[in-house]
Amino acid sequence: MMDIEKLKEEQLAAAKKVITEDELGEVKLIGGCDCAYVDNLVVASIVVCDENLAVVEKKTATVKCDFPYLPGLLYFREGQAIKEAFSKLHKKPDVLLIDGNGILHPLRCGLASHIGVELDQATIGIAKTRLLGEEDEAGNIKVGKDILGVELKTKDHSKPLYISTGHKVSLETAVKIVEKSTRPPHKLPEPLHIAHRVADKARAELVK
Repeated sequence: MMDIEKLKEEQLAAAKKVITEDELGEVKLIGGCDCAYVDNLVVASIVVCDENLAVVEKKTATVKCDFPYLPGLLYFREGQAIKEAFSKLHKKPDVLLIDGNGILHPLRCGLASHIGVELDQATIGIAKTRLLGEEDEAGNIKVGKDILGVELKTKDHSKPLYISTGHKVSLETAVKIVEKSTRPPHKLPEPLHIAHRVADKARAELVK
């Protein structure tokens, strides 16, 4: 039997460890992380790119997971696979872009933040849907008086991305890194775009 309250307590404990200021130094390697699914298998892909966004390394991990999709609890569905893929990397990224929310989350600890704390890794949350909050005229996503994210349009005629601090990165720096690592015609930052393709390819191999 799944104890949702216990899982939320775990998230709250991790939220207290999240650092929302820059502690990442010079960014030379940028990672992207995405997951794909086959039945009860989670396929995590991590791609590491250099400053020119050329791929330096890519790793995948496939983990069995029966945890259902529940908004706000994505870490418990994808976290193990992501950590396993990360452990295979020979070159760890200076910052990791994750398909999911950071502190833009009801408990201030979405997938990107939880992974960041667990791995002691600088992370940025990049979500395609806004989980909560209201947008102001400047594109900031506010929850109460707190600015927890930024709505960022990276491609004309496409829906925006929602950027938030994961761990050890300020929101201002997070937005700059996302903008710098995005290349037309792609909507997603290049490391994340490539990670998405790698995850899809790994999933296709599993269903052959």
